[in-house]
Amino acid sequence: MALFLFGLDCYSQQVEQDSVQLIQNYQMLARDAIAKQKFDDAIVQLINANKLAADYSDPSYKSSLQLEVAELHYFLENYVKANKEVDLALSNLEKENNDILKAHAYNLKGLILTRLNDLSKAENFFRRAESIYTAQGSESQRAGVLLGLGDLERKNGKLTDAINYYNATIAVFEENDMPFQLASAYLSKAEALIELEDPSTEASISAATESLLKASALIDENAFTKLEVQSYKVASHIALKRGDLAEINKNLHLYETKNDSLQQAYLQAIAKGVEIESSVSSLKEVIQAQKSNIDKQQKSINFGRMTTGLSIALIVILSLLTLSLYKNNNLRAKANELLQDKNIELQLAKEKAEKASLAKAQFLSTITHELRTPLYAVTGLTHLLLEEDPKPHQKEHLNSLKFSGEYLLSLINNILDLNKLEANKVEIEKTTFSLKKRINDVLIALKKSADDRKNKLHFEYDESIPDRLVGDPLKLSQVLINLIGNSVKFTQNGDVTVRVRKLEEKNKKVSLHFEIEDNGVGISKKKQKSIFETFSQASLQINRKFGGTGLGLSIVKNLLELMGSKINLESQLGKGSKFWFNINLDISEEIKEEINPKNIIYDVDYVALENRKILVVEDNKINQMITRKILEKNKMECMVADNGMDAIKLVKQHDYDVILMDIHMPGISGIEATQKIRAFNKDIPIIALTAVTIDENLDDFYRAGFNEIIPKPFKTEEFFEKIYRSISNKAFPVNS
Repeated sequence: MALFLFGLDCYSQQVEQDSVQLIQNYQMLARDAIAKQKFDDAIVQLINANKLAADYSDPSYKSSLQLEVAELHYFLENYVKANKEVDLALSNLEKENNDILKAHAYNLKGLILTRLNDLSKAENFFRRAESIYTAQGSESQRAGVLLGLGDLERKNGKLTDAINYYNATIAVFEENDMPFQLASAYLSKAEALIELEDPSTEASISAATESLLKASALIDENAFTKLEVQSYKVASHIALKRGDLAEINKNLHLYETKNDSLQQAYLQAIAKGVEIESSVSSLKEVIQAQKSNIDKQQKSINFGRMTTGLSIALIVILSLLTLSLYKNNNLRAKANELLQDKNIELQLAKEKAEKASLAKAQFLSTITHELRTPLYAVTGLTHLLLEEDPKPHQKEHLNSLKFSGEYLLSLINNILDLNKLEANKVEIEKTTFSLKKRINDVLIALKKSADDRKNKLHFEYDESIPDRLVGDPLKLSQVLINLIGNSVKFTQNGDVTVRVRKLEEKNKKVSLHFEIEDNGVGISKKKQKSIFETFSQASLQINRKFGGTGLGLSIVKNLLELMGSKINLESQLGKGSKFWFNINLDISEEIKEEINPKNIIYDVDYVALENRKILVVEDNKINQMITRKILEKNKMECMVADNGMDAIKLVKQHDYDVILMDIHMPGISGIEATQKIRAFNKDIPIIALTAVTIDENLDDFYRAGFNEIIPKPFKTEEFFEKIYRSISNKAFPVNS
């Protein structure tokens, strides 16, 4: 008897498994029909699946199927029916512990209520879905909720908030390869842009057009019929703003024609569903009427037929077990083949990564060297113009240009010395500076970028901070320009706020708190962990959309660690980001900058440099002119050689106080020329004036016979300080 009951149980389980398989088949057929735009077929398959699930499946299957039916009706714009189905699913899910399905149902309910204009309830359901996805760390699913919130804010008339939501979702959809959602976000963003209060401006229309073009490319590539119809409507609105009557007529005609066709398909599918559901209702009544008779007949089944049924069940079970073993063996073989293929792919990927790393190093070596030559002209000419007693407004522009040049030089130096920076081999300088002036200079340099993106810059400064501080102002400026520039770049029509306040002051030291906050697109939780890594951005799509090297935040992290601080980040997609750090600085005893009566800066006696004879060895005509004018401005006598061979001849013919030698020249290099000069003159100071590359080891310069190295471009004060020191010391170099 026990064996008989066991057999019945096994038979029941097998029937249940077959039913589940059949339900899944119906679901697959429905999804395939939707992809082929055969919505009436999809309705039929989902109703068949629901019929089976009602009798055999567990509650989670019922809820999942009800959600699929609700989604299909939402897609068919049958929102009342979709609302009814999602409510049925939610009533079942309240008894289940399935957060994923609940979040899915909440989001769908929010979308439906948005279409039904019940906006307050819609937001409540969106927030419930967002809470679950945030807790589970599902950024792609959460982005779908943010897309719905964007639509809701657009209906509420909060268009800037809506655009921020769309921008936040676009980055996530691109990263996770979700073309339908991405195209929807681009279309919604385009609609919001043309609905802005001042949509007639060319900037808003251009941005809407760009967003529409990106959506259209995805629609064409994936044949999204529903979105294609919507795109014609958006295109007609843009054409209306531009006053292009031909485009308006063209797109309205396409919209009306294709929308009518699509609505007919939707109505046909809805009618098919109503017809089948009516038939199912009649069948249920017949089934109920016959149920009692079937129960009576079932009780009269004899033991022999039960034994036969048990035997058949056992045969079926054995057959299924055999089939299962066969399938498992096939799957195992396929899995082994797949693993082998993946191993080959990983090996190829490793080789590609190594090649990419080598190419990156070569690129950095070339680009840093090539940037230094034109930058030398910029900084040199700026210095010369500042010496020409410019008018006050001209001086302001030149000072901004000088500041930007110094920052760009600092950035190039950091790229060149990135490995040293990460290894904590870069030294921090200690000079007196005005913090408030430094930050104002940064904000002035970034004002145009902020204006271009219609952002407002706000500066909140604690006036109790001492006026003169001691630290490394250039590196602190670099930290701030990277952080503020980052916020400006990822914010549009928003606000970027810089806050500096004093935390503590004692023993001639002050502790300061810096904050840079924006209300831009924000950074996902996943990417916050890697955003400070070298050459890292939120995604490759972010790189393409907003530009940049992905180096700025890595430099910020390393520089702050060198200064004994740490960068912190708080961010949320669609809401914005806040970077903050604390730093300790010394308080300077200087009350104000004093004018040195002897005109000695950087320990340089400029009077002692007057009438000194300098030989400039340089092949670039512009660089020759700039270096010569800087020297002659300080009453020094200057001669120029175009190459290394000419320099050797001139040194033999004249007595010079110092030689400024370029390294990369046609013919023999500056290193070879220096070695030849050292063969007959070991006393004359020789300074390398060159754009140093990544591959060059500075120790090689000293071994070749150079007394000093001045990387181009340079600060003029440092330039004269090294010349003065070389002449004063008359150091004797060591030949290799």
